[in-house]
Amino acid sequence: MIIIADSSPLVALALCDCLDVLDSLFGEVRVSQTVYEEVTVGNKAGSAKLANYLQGKVKESHLDLHIIGGDTIDKGELTSIVLYKNMNADYLLIDEKAGRKVAQINQVKIIGSLGVLIEAKRKGMIPSLNPYIEILRNSKTHFSEELLNYALTVVDE
Repeated sequence: MIIIADSSPLVALALCDCLDVLDSLFGEVRVSQTVYEEVTVGNKAGSAKLANYLQGKVKESHLDLHIIGGDTIDKGELTSIVLYKNMNADYLLIDEKAGRKVAQINQVKIIGSLGVLIEAKRKGMIPSLNPYIEILRNSKTHFSEELLNYALTVVDE
């Protein structure tokens, strides 16, 4: 199974120290060059961890496909959707609302970082979701309290 990852969920999973969960759940993880540059440049949260994790996972994504609504999202999201299409991937890992909407319009199967953590909990890869939710609550990631609480209820925590 192939999953193409966008920037924000990679940062969230790096903060939770759960990048390895992606490999366990999906097998093959790929990112566009644009996404790689977004998450590894500067002193962003988890950038060193992500640079190490993404070695060998970067795939060039040429903007050679027309993506409906592609002009409304950032380049990282757009190159991720194009890479998904070009690789015939199984999932796109994306958290941003606008990017998710464009992905769905273009018939892309999506999952978010919270969805990955929920699946990891369901499959016994992590013992409890709550510690990871607390990490996200206390970080600069942008999840609503309602969404974080909903994720906990999904796994009966």
